[in-house]
Amino acid sequence: MKIGLPIKLTLRTVALLYLAVLVLFPLGTILFRTFEDGIVTFWEQITTPAAQSALQLSLLIVAIVVPINIVFGVVTALALVRGRFRGKGVLEAIVDLPFAVSPIITGVALILLWGANGWFGGVESLGFTVIFALPGMVIATIFVTLPFVVREVEPVLYEIGEEQEEAASTLGASSWQTFWRITLPAIRWGLTYGVVLTVARSLGEFGAVIMVSTNLPGISQTLTLLVNTRYEDFNQQGAYAASTLLMGIAIIVLLLMTALDKKRTK
Repeated sequence: MKIGLPIKLTLRTVALLYLAVLVLFPLGTILFRTFEDGIVTFWEQITTPAAQSALQLSLLIVAIVVPINIVFGVVTALALVRGRFRGKGVLEAIVDLPFAVSPIITGVALILLWGANGWFGGVESLGFTVIFALPGMVIATIFVTLPFVVREVEPVLYEIGEEQEEAASTLGASSWQTFWRITLPAIRWGLTYGVVLTVARSLGEFGAVIMVSTNLPGISQTLTLLVNTRYEDFNQQGAYAASTLLMGIAIIVLLLMTALDKKRTK
C-alpha cells in the first residue's frame, strides 16, 4: 500500500506534536525553571551537601547493582536458552515479574521479608540492617532491574545458536574457555545494552526505594528522593535543579544506549 505525501506529512506532524506534548514541553519547562535565576543558583543547588550525598548514593547503588545483574543476568539467560529443565516457564515468569508488579508493592514485600518482624528480620540481631538502609535499597533496585540484562542477552543467544560452542567443546575447550572466548564476545553488545538500561532504571527508581529508605539527607536519600523531598518542602528551585542533574545523567545514558543500538544493528 502506497501512502501519499500529504498523509505522510500529517502522520509525522501528529507524531511530533505527540512527542512535544509528552516530552519536549515538560522537559523544556524544567530547564527554564532551573536556569531562570541563573546558572550560579543551579550550581549552588546541586553542590549542597544533601545533593552531593544523594548523587554519591545513587552512583553507589548503580555500582553495586550493575555487576550483580551482569553475573546473574547472563547465568539466567544461559539457563533459559541452553538449559533443559522442568520449571523453565516458572523462571521465565519470575524474570518478567518486575514488569508486572508495582515498585511500591516490591517495597512493601521487602519490608515484610526483611523488616524487624519479617521472615528474615532476625538478621538485625546480628547487626545487619536491611530495611531503611543501603542493603534494602540495593535489593529493591536489583529486583526492579532484574529483567533488562536477561531479556537483552537471551535473544542474542538464540541468534548465535550452539554450533560454535559445540565446536569449541569438541576441540577440547573447557566450559569456561568456551564461554570466555566464544559466548561472551558474541553477546557483548546485547549485554552492554542491558547494562545501559539497568543503569538508567537504577538511577531513576523511586517507588521501591522510597519504601525501604529513611529518606534522610546524607544517609539514605538518592537523587530521585531528593527531588521529591525538595518539592514537598516548597523548594521548587532545588527540585528543578536536582531534576536537571538527574536528567543530564539520563541523557548521557540515553545517548550511549542509542549509539550502542546503532552499532549493534549494523
